[in-house]
Amino acid sequence: MVAFLVLPLLVGQTEHKVMAHMQGRLGPMHAGGFHGWAQLVADGVKFAQKEDTVPAGADRRVFQLAPAVALIPYLVVLVAIPLGPDGMVGQVLDAGIFFVLAVLGVGVLGSLMAGWASANKYSLLGALRTAAQLMAYELPLLLSAASVAMAAGTLSLTGILGEFEWWWVPWQLVGGVVFFTAGLAELQRPPFDAPIAPEEIIFGAYTEYSGLRFAFFLLAEYAGIVVVSALTAVLFLGGWHGPMSDQLGWLWMLLKTGALSFLVIWARVAWPRLRADQIQKFAWTVLVPLALAQIALTGVIKVVVSG
Repeated sequence: MVAFLVLPLLVGQTEHKVMAHMQGRLGPMHAGGFHGWAQLVADGVKFAQKEDTVPAGADRRVFQLAPAVALIPYLVVLVAIPLGPDGMVGQVLDAGIFFVLAVLGVGVLGSLMAGWASANKYSLLGALRTAAQLMAYELPLLLSAASVAMAAGTLSLTGILGEFEWWWVPWQLVGGVVFFTAGLAELQRPPFDAPIAPEEIIFGAYTEYSGLRFAFFLLAEYAGIVVVSALTAVLFLGGWHGPMSDQLGWLWMLLKTGALSFLVIWARVAWPRLRADQIQKFAWTVLVPLALAQIALTGVIKVVVSG
């Protein structure tokens, strides 16, 4: 619970600072004085003060439930992610990969519920874009994770780290890029943020939300960044493995997760938004073939090593 409540807030604060430095934004650098330390506090106070409104034509129960459906799955996923050696994991699951990817898919239902229940055509359009994007990027996400499971011979996340060898990293690199990119798309992060493009559809499925309910959607986004970065670190970068990993394994895990979270923020600043059709084309014509090629390479290497 502490990690779930603190790490997403740290990622949000880091995004303020990184974007401020890269784009010359003055506000996040001066709020409260030293290096804009009070920006996150100001955002929290702002959300708490805003009126919580529900559209007159909305399905009230679904509308109010959607933020929780978007946020809670990321908390559940953290149960299965190993944070360090010697049992630093909430629960060891024999099919850990299946569990985390299935639960991550549930989180997207929050956006679909929000768009449908808002009684707003822009919200509905954003929800439909979200559904199409999820369907396109779920396949490369699963295929790239399957490559790691093949290499390790297990579906358990702790088992994968137990079988991990550093020579895996170079030939699993393509799968890691596919997994990380597909994870960005499922989080609707730039450049894959067409479902919430403010210039086109106001703010997609979240247009009618305000106050703390809107803040929950933002918190879910930052929690998703932490989860996707942590999963990428576990599957493709050795997780807690590193120098003196017996004593500092948790530190290596945090450093790798933090570095990947920085890449997520950097992508928002550096890359323009793709159109909805470009997002679909990229998934089916680039990521899926690369993921299939990675599985084929894994199979060949497994045969050579074992035989």
